[in-house]
Amino acid sequence: MIRPLLDSAAGELMGLEDYYADFKDNFATAHEFWKLERGQEFAEPGNVSWEAFARGDWEESMRLLEEQRGDLADYYSEAAANGLRTHRIRIVQLPLTPYLQWELNALKIRDETGGPIRVLKVEEIRGIEEHGSLPEIYTMDDRVLYEAIYDENGVLENARRFTGTDLVRQCRDFIIDLWQGGEPISDFFHREVTRLPPVDSPGTVVPPDYLKVRGRPGPIRS
Repeated sequence: MIRPLLDSAAGELMGLEDYYADFKDNFATAHEFWKLERGQEFAEPGNVSWEAFARGDWEESMRLLEEQRGDLADYYSEAAANGLRTHRIRIVQLPLTPYLQWELNALKIRDETGGPIRVLKVEEIRGIEEHGSLPEIYTMDDRVLYEAIYDENGVLENARRFTGTDLVRQCRDFIIDLWQGGEPISDFFHREVTRLPPVDSPGTVVPPDYLKVRGRPGPIRS
């Protein structure tokens, strides 16, 4: 299983500045990017839409997401022109957490602008989580695997990098298997998200200067 596999592997723990630089370098030359997202509660200071959501301004948060649509279309168009294909599988639990309701709106726009996303319910992965929840991992070709590490408030703190080809391939193939069994996000969104009212309470909230206080750089697109 994936968790024991990662725990027994020799990964390199990277601070965010080094990780972001390494991610950008690898992403620029990759041909396949596969991402698995499992957590149900995160905080994303530095993301203006999430910050509006955290303030309780759902309408503004959704407006800011739509405002990013053009940039995302250019982002995925450029990636495709460079020979890169991106895929993401999102694990979800019902009822949705406030964070996940917000994030699914963001992911739907990604999907519509060129970054295919599928969804799996937690119930569908029970049999593969006997060693704990699946990690937040993503691969680029068979060269590099990253595991995102979050702090106690659900904010990205650092990342572990793995470069062993066999491990990267195993994790990539694992993500692909999940993705192939997933439901297109458009179908899931239409059935489970469109009917929901705006979020009144955003859940996890961190101060606006959280990244500065913690000495961390602002987020990058991934």
